[in-house]
Amino acid sequence: MNDEDIMNKVKDGSVQMLAILFERHHVKLYNYFLRLTRNKNTSEDLAQDVFFRILKYRNTYRKESKFTTWMYRIGRNVHIDYLKKNKDEMPLDDLWEEETASTPQPDEQTETEQDTVYLHKALSLLPPAKKEILVLSRFQEMKYNDISNVLGCSLASVKTRVHRALNDLRKTYMELKVKGGIL
Repeated sequence: MNDEDIMNKVKDGSVQMLAILFERHHVKLYNYFLRLTRNKNTSEDLAQDVFFRILKYRNTYRKESKFTTWMYRIGRNVHIDYLKKNKDEMPLDDLWEEETASTPQPDEQTETEQDTVYLHKALSLLPPAKKEILVLSRFQEMKYNDISNVLGCSLASVKTRVHRALNDLRKTYMELKVKGGIL
C-alpha cells in the first residue's frame, strides 16, 4: 500500500496503520529536524510531535493530497512552534561552538573534513527560512513542486528562494574558509 492509501485508512479510523507511516518516515523527519536544530534530542521530540499531530489532525488530510507533502507541512509548523517557544534559549552560534569544541583542530583534519565543518557551520548561520528550504531541497531531496505545497508558495518562488539561499550559503562558506572558521 502507498502512503496515501494508508493515511486514508488512518483518517477512516484505523489509527494502528499510522505505525506503518511512522516506520517509513520517522528517520527522514528526524534528519530534517536534525539539520534544522543540530540537536538529537530535540529532533527526536519534534519528529514524534509530527506523528502525534498527524493522529490528532487526521481528519484534515485530503485524499487527493500527497502524504509526504502534508507530513512536511505539519513538520514545518512543529518546527516554527518550537522556534517560537524556545526563542530565548541558546542561539545557534553557541550551540555550534559547543558541538565543535570537542572536534580535533583543523591541522589534525583532512581538508575534506574541514570543508564539511565549514559547510555545516555556514548552513547553521543562515536564517531559518533559507536553511529550511535548503534542507528540504538538498538533504530531503524534495521536488520543488512538493516544496511549494509545503511552504504554500508558487513554484517560481521556491526556485528563487533556493537560488538565493544557495548564494548566501556559498558566500558564508567562502567567508568561513578564508577566515578559518571564524566570522
